Amino acid sequence: MRKRPVAAAAAVTAGALSFLAAAPAQAAEYHSALKIRGVQYDAPGRDSNSCSSGNTDEEYLTIKNYSSSATINLKGYVVKDATGNRFTFTASHYLQPGDYVKLRGGHGTDSDTYNVVYRDNCNFMWNNDRDTIYLYKPSGSRSDVHAYTKSGSDSDGNGYIGYHS
Repeated sequence: MRKRPVAAAAAVTAGALSFLAAAPAQAAEYHSALKIRGVQYDAPGRDSNSCSSGNTDEEYLTIKNYSSSATINLKGYVVKDATGNRFTFTASHYLQPGDYVKLRGGHGTDSDTYNVVYRDNCNFMWNNDRDTIYLYKPSGSRSDVHAYTKSGSDSDGNGYIGYHS
């Protein structure tokens, strides 16, 4: 008789695990004040990753501090996509409560005044059809994650998707 409850518990556990494995990446809610506010995953116009005349700076990720009281230093935070492209904030960049930063492609001058950090890379980071965006804390734990598809997530087709409004 003991085998039946154990087998039933194992079946329930296996079912729960398969359910969790099937759940989309964005279903989990992470306990972090720093979250992805939105992504311009498809730069306006024809994609060109030329450093001199391209439009990779028009592709960006907005990260916001949703805390009501804590200032967060972005140094050590990592942004990745599903294929492993990554950007690490190597310099201190402080976000006051409610403040945000746009992580842009291309080259430019990082500015706290204009809330911008450049990846210093002229290649596009986000796929135009679908991707997953991961934000990791300096400790390596996830701060936020969102998956998108052009057809399922971008209802107006403008290349921008907002999260955590």
